[in-house]
Amino acid sequence: MNLSKNIVFLASLLISVIFVLFGVFFNDLLADLTTWFLESTTESFGWFYLTATLTFLFFTIYLLFSRFGNLRLGKDTDRPAYSTKSWFSMLFSAGMGIGLVFWGVAEPMVHYLSPPFGEGSTDDAANTAMTYTFFHWGLHPWAIYTVIGLSLAFFQYRRNLPGQISSVFYPIIGDRIYGPIGKTIDVLAIIATVFGIATSLGLGALQITTGVSHLFDVPNTINNQIIIICFLTALFTGSAFIGINRGMKILSNINILLAIFIMTVIIIFGPTAQIFKVFTNTMGSYFDQLLYMSLRIKPFGDNSWISSWTLFYWAWWIAWGPFVGSFIAKVSKGRTIKEFILGVLIVPTLGTFVWFATFGGSALHFVHNLGNRALADAVNNDVTLALFVFFENLPMSFPLSIIALTLIVTFFVTSADSGTLVLAIFSSEGNLNPSRLKKVTWGILLALISVVLLLSGSLNTLQSASIAAAFPFTIIMTIMCYALFKGLKEEKAAIKMQSNLPKDDMPEQQEVS
Repeated sequence: MNLSKNIVFLASLLISVIFVLFGVFFNDLLADLTTWFLESTTESFGWFYLTATLTFLFFTIYLLFSRFGNLRLGKDTDRPAYSTKSWFSMLFSAGMGIGLVFWGVAEPMVHYLSPPFGEGSTDDAANTAMTYTFFHWGLHPWAIYTVIGLSLAFFQYRRNLPGQISSVFYPIIGDRIYGPIGKTIDVLAIIATVFGIATSLGLGALQITTGVSHLFDVPNTINNQIIIICFLTALFTGSAFIGINRGMKILSNINILLAIFIMTVIIIFGPTAQIFKVFTNTMGSYFDQLLYMSLRIKPFGDNSWISSWTLFYWAWWIAWGPFVGSFIAKVSKGRTIKEFILGVLIVPTLGTFVWFATFGGSALHFVHNLGNRALADAVNNDVTLALFVFFENLPMSFPLSIIALTLIVTFFVTSADSGTLVLAIFSSEGNLNPSRLKKVTWGILLALISVVLLLSGSLNTLQSASIAAAFPFTIIMTIMCYALFKGLKEEKAAIKMQSNLPKDDMPEQQEVS
């Protein structure tokens, strides 16, 4: 193995292995350290997460309507390799899959019972619960993915740079992206990605184990959670071997079909009118309160709710950003910047809103309007059980639960599959077709880290680890916005200069080697 060419892979691998070993031998200490870091970071830098994430949203909206919108991510003659339907399916599966299923019922119910302000279990609490759920899953996370995905796609396909996060910084540091500075950026991106994905895989394992236990009376133990993680690791490693055009594309299309089927059943057989009322009302309150919610933090009060929810989500999305952004970039070659932003920022956000209005709106209807305390008690006792208790309020509850379990499994596999691919790309000097050995290596490490985090305290440690990994990458993302803007300006200037030259004197499309 060439040491200089694999320094990023070896450094990030070493850090990941040290974390796993630390978690195995000092499990309680790991839980204490992640909790301490969570509290310290959110208390001292919560304002930074909020302002940075809002800046990413404003930046993407600016680019959507800017003069850069007609630039193509690739040569001017390039066209998309995937149909719009398959493209959307892969965006959705990689971007939020497991989280949507896990929190679809649970988050609105948790906010309804314990709202960020005011009294719980009231009309106002129900409205607030849906508004904050839309907020946490709406434009902000997709703006994070848009910034990273667009940056990578532009510099990979328009400027012919390696598929690494460090390539985005070429307008600022030039050839130093190939030196220690660039490699440090890539290692930080990998570490953030590893913990972001491991958090989601841990959540998926928790819900799958709970679902199996609830439906088939199998004990819900940590051993069974580990067994499920090992089984799913074998599945997504096999999918990674098959490749993106067969494994990931097919599974993503299956995901969307299953998700649409479950939503359709709920809309038809559930509280149909209530779902549409919730969607309409919450859209209005979401946009009305968007700026307030984006910057809401209490300088003279208790920020525990904001830390546990908003700041956790922003950190989680940022930790997922390198992986989702890189994957989105890989499947988006040939699209224009305007088409890319509309597809990554707007369309998935609307789909997410429909999802939460369907699941969350129905759950709140069953509890608040119909007085179903069983669902509220399930949320209070174990959020991983909420989805399956929710289905008991609908016809065909058992088949729906089985389909939901299948959906969680396929979302798990697609998230992990695309995650291992991206980690292998980042640790292979941006090679878009990395070796299978690196894919398998990262797949096994993701599984081990998920297990260690579960052993260290389940959901709380998973959340804390995400925030710890995301903090340095938030700083990198802030600088990334400037680098992308600078690169786009340079590209426009080069195009203008070429258009003023005689045809015979026109240079080839700009390439940086």
